[in-house]
Amino acid sequence: MRCHWAKKEVNIPYHDEEWGVPVHEEHTWFEFLILEGAQAGLSWDTVLQKRARYREVFDGFDPAKVARYDKEKIRELLGDAGIIRNRLKIAAAIGNAQAFLKVQEEFGTFDAYIWRFVDGRPKQNRWKAHKQMPAKTAESDALSKDLRKRGFRFVGSTICYALMQATGMVNDHLVSCYRYAELSR
Repeated sequence: MRCHWAKKEVNIPYHDEEWGVPVHEEHTWFEFLILEGAQAGLSWDTVLQKRARYREVFDGFDPAKVARYDKEKIRELLGDAGIIRNRLKIAAAIGNAQAFLKVQEEFGTFDAYIWRFVDGRPKQNRWKAHKQMPAKTAESDALSKDLRKRGFRFVGSTICYALMQATGMVNDHLVSCYRYAELSR
């Protein structure tokens, strides 16, 4: 049995292989940070459908490369139907890359920085129904506030909680889902 939202060809593999798996790789952190922000106001399925193209045009989510994007690159991205063509979200991705690099300088890695918000290990929730799951928590509030203070954008508490779920900072698979037990070990 899977979580109720994993029903489509695009989101079943994501659910089964990625969602809730603890992330520790820097480019993966940057990818999720950018994609969660791009998703604001849209469905995650839309983002998943465009993910491969994002990886291509955002240089494999290399924050050092994205941080150097100029007006010409922004124009190119705004003309690419394979991604979400929102000027504010594209500008935020570039600014977030610059902020990401500063966090890496300060903490050694973004990974070392972000895991502090859950005391270094995944929080194991025990939801029986999707309606029990919060849209944000005290931890996502704190993460959002700190990211914004550091210059990140499109990092409201709800986006941060989705980031925490996706990257395994919290295990929000329902207890009835087969992935819950696998990820709670």
